[in-house]
Amino acid sequence: MGRVLLAGASSGSGKTIITCGLLEALKKKGLSVSAYKCGPDYIDPMFHRSVIGVSSENLDSFFMDEIMLNTALGRGEKTDISVIEGAMGIFDGISGLRLEGSAYDIARLTNTPIILIMDVHGMGRTMVSLIKGILADDECGLIKGIVLNRISKGYFESIKTFIEDETKVPVVGYLEKLKGVNLESRHLGLKMPHEIDNLKEEVERVASNIEKSFDLEKIVEISNEASFMEKKVLRGTAGCEVKNALEAGAFFGAKNAVEVGDSGKISSGIKKVRLGVAKDEVFCFYYEENLRLLEEYGAELIYFSPLHDKCIPEGVSGLLIGGGYPELRLKELSENVSMKASIKNAIDNNMPTIAECGGFMYLHKAIVDNDGAMYEMVGAIDAKAYNEGKLVRFGYVEISMDSYEVKGHEFHYFDSEKNGSDAIARKPFSDKKWSFGYVDENRIWGFPHLYYGSCESLPRDFVNAMRKYSSEKYAN
Repeated sequence: MGRVLLAGASSGSGKTIITCGLLEALKKKGLSVSAYKCGPDYIDPMFHRSVIGVSSENLDSFFMDEIMLNTALGRGEKTDISVIEGAMGIFDGISGLRLEGSAYDIARLTNTPIILIMDVHGMGRTMVSLIKGILADDECGLIKGIVLNRISKGYFESIKTFIEDETKVPVVGYLEKLKGVNLESRHLGLKMPHEIDNLKEEVERVASNIEKSFDLEKIVEISNEASFMEKKVLRGTAGCEVKNALEAGAFFGAKNAVEVGDSGKISSGIKKVRLGVAKDEVFCFYYEENLRLLEEYGAELIYFSPLHDKCIPEGVSGLLIGGGYPELRLKELSENVSMKASIKNAIDNNMPTIAECGGFMYLHKAIVDNDGAMYEMVGAIDAKAYNEGKLVRFGYVEISMDSYEVKGHEFHYFDSEKNGSDAIARKPFSDKKWSFGYVDENRIWGFPHLYYGSCESLPRDFVNAMRKYSSEKYAN
């Protein structure tokens, strides 16, 4: 299996549309493909999965250590080539100043060759100076190809050889500005796949252009320069140290923990417990690794829609309500009275629950829209969530709650009248910290999106709490 990472000089370089187009072009070439996204972004993997129809998950060197990164990449080994989409600028990591967490850091830790995407619209000789500057910081010599975005065919043909002579790096393709193809931005980043009309047709059009203007054979050749990843015997899929499940944290059913075997997975004889996972057009921000870990520890994922269904699934022993955009469907969420009552009743009866960002907002008494209109929500939190009109908190966080230390990420314009104070969030490499959240033996609610692989005792104990709830509620 080969792999290649597409990195840009900045956000807006065209990484997403070129990644999607390249994946489709490689598929049309008869290759099996898989995709990854650098950083904590949820939306780009949704583009890869729903539009191109390929597997996609996150790679993040803040959340994941080297073994975890390579283990995740190993899941793509069954395909001919993996295409990794970078985030922001190639060297932009934590706080924008550090290399940690950047696309380059991930390429460095996984020995993955990079193709540099440059948006050169309106540029002449200056593009060469910019490319040279980026190459000067490529200490590991990972940049193996260059793609020019938003450039005409004629100009590309006249400058390609000049760039290669000046940089000694092959220019492997270009993309002209295509009218009618626009994965436009909005307040929380890219629009989600279901919000863009004719999206598959747009990607197909990009792929057709890429087939003509990219040297696909050269890209595959570059991808095959990726170093072989030594296979390791790892705990489950996250590559973390195996721990006895009885070494439990202070809450989430620790006393009812279940033994795990040497592989780190639960015994095949252990009965699974049903976890209701909110998933629809509104609630859809989930790390694939989080869901995988919950399944490994014994959760059977039962998906439901707070938007369309009448109540939570029958027989569930826990709820996971992830992030998304509840502010876009407030009227419909508010009018689904039976669903709200079903969730409120489950919480009142101590069903273990995790709610993050948009899911956290949904548990409030009400959400206030941009025009000041108030829509009633679940009511588990006696407070309103409202739009601040600006980013409230953004970026990576290190979270302390009871006996857990877990990593996460925040990106939201809404805030709460009562954010809670049961946990502490800290900005990495900074003295800045704040309290947040509602945390006890049956719940973790707050704005941060948690990455369970950074603290596997958390999903393990959550499933144990579900198991305890199940044994007490469904014993008869």
